Amino acid sequence: MSRARRPPRRPPRERPVERPRERPPAPPAEPTRRESGIWIYGRHAVRAALTNPTRRCHRLVATAETTAEAQKLLGETQARLLPDFRTETLDRPRLEALLAKGAVHQGLALLAEPLPQAFLEDVLAELPPLPSSEPAVVVMLDQISDPHNVGAILRSAAAFGARAVVLPEHGTPPASAALAKAASGALEQVPLIRVTNLARALDQLKEAGFWSVGLEESGEKTLADLDLDGRIALVLGAEGEGLRRLTRERCDFLARLPTSGPIASLNVSNAAAIALYEVARRR
Repeated sequence: MSRARRPPRRPPRERPVERPRERPPAPPAEPTRRESGIWIYGRHAVRAALTNPTRRCHRLVATAETTAEAQKLLGETQARLLPDFRTETLDRPRLEALLAKGAVHQGLALLAEPLPQAFLEDVLAELPPLPSSEPAVVVMLDQISDPHNVGAILRSAAAFGARAVVLPEHGTPPASAALAKAASGALEQVPLIRVTNLARALDQLKEAGFWSVGLEESGEKTLADLDLDGRIALVLGAEGEGLRRLTRERCDFLARLPTSGPIASLNVSNAAAIALYEVARRR
């Protein structure tokens, strides 16, 4: 008995290759809004900026805890609120994302344009013409690069009635958020003047009747030993390096603070505060 033959196996059918579905093109991304200006943060700095008529402001940001305070500040503002100005309430992480890492903002931040450039000629023009003996103080900073130091010096200058703080254009910090915070509002009150050449600026002050006093640890006399009446330019150099040669040569006097002990040197912002106090006390 013969076996029935099995039909031959058919070759397996090839499965059609599935082509990946083409995704529709993504819609063009909306251009991100680029905001100009600098962020000013902290209660005192924001309040001072909003009461400064020469400030131009874009945006005021607060947390839920400081919204009422922000609205009160807006009611007292003298600054120019630009057409795009807006106020916002953000949670703390979103507010901190707008600022530099570690910024102590106290729940308030203001986006504003930099202040208009200040000029030494304008400050001198406000003084009565010579031979007037009306006292005036100007602080000159030689190669001080730390924004916190410059801000702290501005704060002392405002507290003791200095007419201006002058520093070179190169090698010094801009009027940044950190500087404004350290100044605690004084950036809005005391002109921060940048000059091309500090030695020439000292010559300009001499023509206007100022005596230039450079602070140096090696000074023969202490600041208290000098006659500090009339118009005084206090000149401070960077820590460690001190005053540059040309700056030192332009000073009428070199004086020191009466420090002593194992740590005889001071931070430059502390030295500026003590020197400004001494000038104010003598008057």
